[in-house]
Amino acid sequence: MPSRKRRQEREGAFSGYRAQKAIIDIGSNTIRLVIYGGAGRAPTVLLNEKVTARLGRDISTRGTLAEESIEMALRGLRRYAVLLTDHDITDVEVVATAAVRDASNGNEFLEQIRAIGFTPRLLSGEEEARTSAMGVIGAFPGAQGVVADLGGGSLEFTRIGAGGCEPGTSLPLGTLRLHEWRESKPSAMSKSIGKLLDKEGWGRPIDAPLYLVGGTWRAMAVYAMQQRNYPLTDPHGFELSAKEAAKLGSELAGADPEDLRKLPRISSMRANYLPDAGALLQALVEKLAPERLVISSWGLREGLLYQRLDSVAQQQDPLLAGMALFAAQRGAPPTLAARVAGWTVDAVPELGKGSERLRLAATMMALASMQTEPNLRLHQAMDWALHKRWLALEPCGRAMIAATVLANGNQCDLPEELQALASEEQLEEAICWGLAIRLCRRIGASSRRSFNSSGLRAKKKKLILRLEESHADLFGIPNEKDLKLLADRLGLEPEMRVVPVGTVRPSDYSPFEDMPVTG
Repeated sequence: MPSRKRRQEREGAFSGYRAQKAIIDIGSNTIRLVIYGGAGRAPTVLLNEKVTARLGRDISTRGTLAEESIEMALRGLRRYAVLLTDHDITDVEVVATAAVRDASNGNEFLEQIRAIGFTPRLLSGEEEARTSAMGVIGAFPGAQGVVADLGGGSLEFTRIGAGGCEPGTSLPLGTLRLHEWRESKPSAMSKSIGKLLDKEGWGRPIDAPLYLVGGTWRAMAVYAMQQRNYPLTDPHGFELSAKEAAKLGSELAGADPEDLRKLPRISSMRANYLPDAGALLQALVEKLAPERLVISSWGLREGLLYQRLDSVAQQQDPLLAGMALFAAQRGAPPTLAARVAGWTVDAVPELGKGSERLRLAATMMALASMQTEPNLRLHQAMDWALHKRWLALEPCGRAMIAATVLANGNQCDLPEELQALASEEQLEEAICWGLAIRLCRRIGASSRRSFNSSGLRAKKKKLILRLEESHADLFGIPNEKDLKLLADRLGLEPEMRVVPVGTVRPSDYSPFEDMPVTG
């Protein structure tokens, strides 16, 4: 057992997040170490380091792992062993995939890894497909469709639905092998891949979304986002129609890697793979005819974590789990956010059923932003809302959270980027959320007594703030302005009423009281 001092050192090494577990993913292209902390349902990446060993580069020609690649991989793994020891992380899962699985010297390589002190597990093609699919299920609760995980050595297909997945298929279409299918021109490559898909039972329309997992797909999404000046930067959750995807595939299939390298956020390695991957995308769209394509940044590694959770934890909302920890570490515990959201709900009801989770997340973000210096809070919280990786959050939801944060800071003129992501009606509702949060937190500095001695309700044509006699003096000039601003936005007449002590009662039902927000 590590000493108390050692535990404190470990907990402080990653900016307050306790390092809990690590995964080493031995892929055909890279050997990656990821250390996780935070909420179990929405883990936070504390360290993500890779070695581009390209273990699978000689598989198709020689059937072996190249010695140079093995040495590079082992050097990286020895470094990882020291890092994990220094941080007292003993919960380490090591998995190997296609390159090691297909190489004649794969078992020898695994023995060398064991000699370092790790216990590697060699995943079968079906296990790899299933694990990646579970990562998508964890990131997109309720997802139904097909997962296509593109790695260096293989492409895995798995159909998902009802929280589970069917047995997967592994095909020799990894990025290190795609050039063999290209022949002289992209059209010939697409035709050859189409024949393979027919042979393996994937040559029919899937009538569902296609979820794309893998670094090359993400790089492709980044390229598409930049081309259309998309307001968001995280490719996770980015969507394309089948028509848009076919056009993107055609454009990239004919692209020069040298030109792609000049683009921001496209690495040299991905630039080399994107033309072949573009031709692959064309073939997939033509054969599978998906309803739409969705980029998932969660895959194999996250699937390993998700599968370890018990059924109760798997059912938690990943947005609220991640937001709760994020906000709590910035002085806004989820219990406080639930009180604030409940205090405002009778004055600003939800636009539609199911928006309670989004409103609660927006409240947590708005309260957390107030713990930052005034000159930073709005800009920084905007970045949090729009560009931090949140799970189970659509672009319109990001815009609504950002609008809530801005209105909470008394800025109701929204930037164009938000208007490009959400409807006018959605943004107007979010502004009212933010103004109501502003009134609530400023009326009594979020004290427990002020929550119990005040209430806000829209009734007929009035927005009524009730304060019990013991707390009537809380109604100051700033609060009068806050009440009027919110009332004007709602098209109501503001009114403050002083009522006897004990007569203010919370709403008979608050949709936030029992919402699970911890991970």
